[in-house]
Amino acid sequence: MTTLLPESDTSPANPLDLIEQVVTDHEWPFDRQGDDELMVGVSGKWSDYQLWFSWRPDYGALQFSCAFDLKTPEIRRRDLHSLIVLLNEKLWLGHFDLWQEDGLLVFRHALLLRGSFGPTPGQIEDLVEIALTECERFYPAFQFAIWGGKSPHEAIEAAMLETRGEA
Repeated sequence: MTTLLPESDTSPANPLDLIEQVVTDHEWPFDRQGDDELMVGVSGKWSDYQLWFSWRPDYGALQFSCAFDLKTPEIRRRDLHSLIVLLNEKLWLGHFDLWQEDGLLVFRHALLLRGSFGPTPGQIEDLVEIALTECERFYPAFQFAIWGGKSPHEAIEAAMLETRGEA
């Protein structure tokens, strides 16, 4: 593949080294599976999440996924695809996806780092915070669609219901 930009002599350092430090600072359990993968476990309000970071030096890209601890029965996957399309319209960064092989729901995003010195700790923290915030925000919609039998529109409506006043 030809590039539009001249090749850079500086490739960023492996960002997984920095991510490992950020994860250690937050005292999250992790498993470094080599030079190109890091898995992290994080507990949320609705679910436990598995964060997966993958470094591709040939692309200068850091791929990030945040997987839900939520089983998706095959019979509900068509509606889940429709729900994911509707939810992705509401996202500014990243996107939700459903991995067909195992029915795993994930939030995904990638950082292109070619020509930089790598991400900053703040960028990594923002990436994780955005993913967890969006996963927590839309977890009820996925639950309503999977286990409540709601249509995608009904699931979003029920999940986004805002309460007013105090009980």
